[in-house]
This record gives sequence, structure tokens and C-alpha cells, in this order.
Amino acid sequence: MPAVTVENPLTLPKVAASGDAAARPVLAVTTAPSGFEGEGFPVRRAFAGINYKYLDPFIMMDQMGEVEYAAGEPKGTPWHPHRGFETVTYLIDGTFIHRDSNGGGGTIQNGDTQWMTAGSGLLHIEAPPESLVMSGGLFHGLQLWVNLPKADKMMDPRYQDIRGGQVQLLASPDGGALLRVIAGELDGHEGPGITHTPITMIHATVRPGAEVTLPWREDFNGLAYVLAGRGSVGAERRPVHMGQTAVFGAGSSLTVRADEKQDGNTPDLEVVLLGGRPIREPMAHYGPFVMNSQAELKQAFEDFQAGRLGTVPAVHGM
Repeated sequence: MPAVTVENPLTLPKVAASGDAAARPVLAVTTAPSGFEGEGFPVRRAFAGINYKYLDPFIMMDQMGEVEYAAGEPKGTPWHPHRGFETVTYLIDGTFIHRDSNGGGGTIQNGDTQWMTAGSGLLHIEAPPESLVMSGGLFHGLQLWVNLPKADKMMDPRYQDIRGGQVQLLASPDGGALLRVIAGELDGHEGPGITHTPITMIHATVRPGAEVTLPWREDFNGLAYVLAGRGSVGAERRPVHMGQTAVFGAGSSLTVRADEKQDGNTPDLEVVLLGGRPIREPMAHYGPFVMNSQAELKQAFEDFQAGRLGTVPAVHGM
């Protein structure tokens, strides 16, 4: 980790908050509990215990792995439905195959992202390729769920295949932080992901002892999840480490700093920074469906059971 990098960050466009930007305070730091998803791959529930008013428009995020599979161990998910939101799968190490009943799909690996807008509904599956199952290997990634506003919940499904080389690469002024803008924009620099709900998603690598203060839209919330390493967040330098999420309050900039000494298994602090414009609508969430009311949830289950969200494509092996 990470898969997408550059030899000299100083060759990249520089980003830094202005001196008069209002620093966002750190409201809370939570630790993600561990669990299992799909057919049994390990995850950390990044948003567990955080009040939804600080997450909106994000619903949940799982860190998948980091795990070194032995031969025969790699796992995925069975076919399952979704309606009413978007899934963002960012793969840092390993290989994953996506297929859905709307004809979308592809293979991602080493810094690629799959962006699936479920909208009115579909079925999909995520699985490691047969070659990885046979050989085993490293697997590490994230899956983020982004809510859709009521006006877009029943839109046609859409699939985006974002290659790692397409992300917008930026750096802090001293080159101590490498920033990968996957979706949204940072200081006018846009990432490749096309979003219905306005958000920003960044994977930052911060070298030991380095600090970065970024401009952050005041109409967005602010979250930082630590993929690896240890450091601090906010002007108050609140300590954070792998598997923790920092929730920021209001302001126009946020700060992340890497400790001088990192863990033995990672050279840098690796952080995912998220911001989005809150939707502020009622949310009814159960399993694979995210709607605005219990009646709409009931309708989603009925539509799934009746086959109106699509059928599993008849392709051998998936």
C-alpha cells in the first residue's frame, strides 16, 4: 500500500488551506469494530457508533482486510440486491470482480475504483478471480455507501469503472503528503468519480512527521478514517491510529499529521478523507435497501422478491 503513487510528490500541483481558514475542530474519535461480510471476508465497520447527522450523506464504510489469504481462502459476496444509494469499492491491494444484473461490471485491482449507482435497483456480486482463489494473496480495500436524495433514488442504475491512473494526484506544499482525489474536488482539482450527491473522497499518504492542512468546503461534513499507521487530527492534534474515524466539526480547513514513528508494518500514515453535502431527508435503511420511509422499504423487498430488481445473468462460474 498504496498502489498509486509518484516518485517525487513535489512535481504535483500543491494544495494548502489559506492562512485565514477556520480550522475544523475534532468532535469525536471512534474505533471501528471488526466483523465479517459476504462469504466471510474480514471487515472493520468504520462508521459504527457515529451519529448519522455527522455522516449524512454517507451511510456506512467497511475496510476490507488488510488480509493475506492462503490458497483457497479468498472470499467475496453472493448475488444480492441494492436500491436507493451508491456503492463505492476502492481496492488498494488485490483483485476483485464485479458483475451486476444491469450489465455493468469489470475487474479492479491496485488502486482502481468501482462506482455503482443502484438507483431503482439491481442485483450484483463481488468476488475474487479464480486465479487469486487458487494462489491466495494480499487483499485490502474499502467499500463506501453514499445515500441518494429522494429525487434520485429511483433513477436508472449506472456503473463507473475508475482506473487507478485516472485519480487526480496532488501534494502538500512540502511534498510530505500525497493526495489522491477519487471523487469530487479539492481546491478546484476534480477527481474522476461522477457523483449524484456532492461529495469529496481522498486517499492521503502522509510521511512520518509531516502535516497537511487542506481547504474544506464549509457546506460539507468532514470525516477521516485511518487505513494504516498513526498520527493526529485537527489543530488540537487529537491522536488517531489504524481503524479509527475522526469526526470534524464546522470550519473551512482540516488538518492531518503523521507521527514521527510509525508501526513496523507501514511506513506512512494512510487516511481516507470524506466530505459531503448533507441530504437532510428521512432515511429508512434495512439491509441492502436505503429509502425514505418504511413503506418504500417494504416495496423494495416486494420488488426484489418478485424479480423486478433484475435476475442473475446465466454465466458459468459467477
